[in-house]
Amino acid sequence: MSEGALYVYALLPDAPGEPAEGVTGLDDRPLRLLRAPGTGLAALVHDGPAEPYEGGDEEVRRWVVEQDRAVVAVWERTGAVLPMTFNVLVAPGEDAGAEDRLRSWLGEHAEELTSRLRELEGRAELRVELTVDRAAATGDDERARALEAEMQTRSPGMRRLLAKKLEGLRKEATERLADGIHADVRRRLAAVVEDIRDRTRTVRDPREAEVLSAALLVPADGIETVGAVLADVQDSHPAVRVRFLGPWPPYSFTELTELAPGPAASMG
Repeated sequence: MSEGALYVYALLPDAPGEPAEGVTGLDDRPLRLLRAPGTGLAALVHDGPAEPYEGGDEEVRRWVVEQDRAVVAVWERTGAVLPMTFNVLVAPGEDAGAEDRLRSWLGEHAEELTSRLRELEGRAELRVELTVDRAAATGDDERARALEAEMQTRSPGMRRLLAKKLEGLRKEATERLADGIHADVRRRLAAVVEDIRDRTRTVRDPREAEVLSAALLVPADGIETVGAVLADVQDSHPAVRVRFLGPWPPYSFTELTELAPGPAASMG
């Protein structure tokens, strides 16, 4: 069989047109659609060796950005994709080439994949991070103001003691505010999105405490509504910091864990 493998970027509906035209992937490789006749499905791929991409941190980050850029470009043209993670390859087998193996896998999972694509059609992922600024959390606290004023007139040793006391006061106020608004913010967001998934924070600042870090699944016409909810939270709680990212393809809602150990398997 041929030694060539397929690097898989995403799965998408097999519709008329060429959504991959002019789109490049990792290291500017030209992308193409591999169609699976009779399934209504296609895969966005590039041709290459059956070897995972390996390199230093900076190089891997660049590849991940290039992969994301390619998936976003096709998603914007089609409105529905199931994105793959980094380094998903389909290698040739003893009795079939990579193309036949991927088409066979698409056929076996056509019903489930088609259903998931329909569910995600016209949907986008937003990522939201809410934190509390520790210093701002005590902006109206008379005890904090008194400590700050006293620090200006004390000796260096006493200032250090007062600074520790102020830090403890800010930590207490921050945690109280974060706990107080977490449930309310999550409830308000859940009311205007189709799904919500907790995420690990991407930004970690010792001057901030986490309130919520989540991925949101929203229809295209619901993005402004989410923005309005977050703007109201910000206006109501000046110490809260809001990071609102997207829209992106629904990476957090694809759920294609059955790719391994089938024909399409992560090798990185």
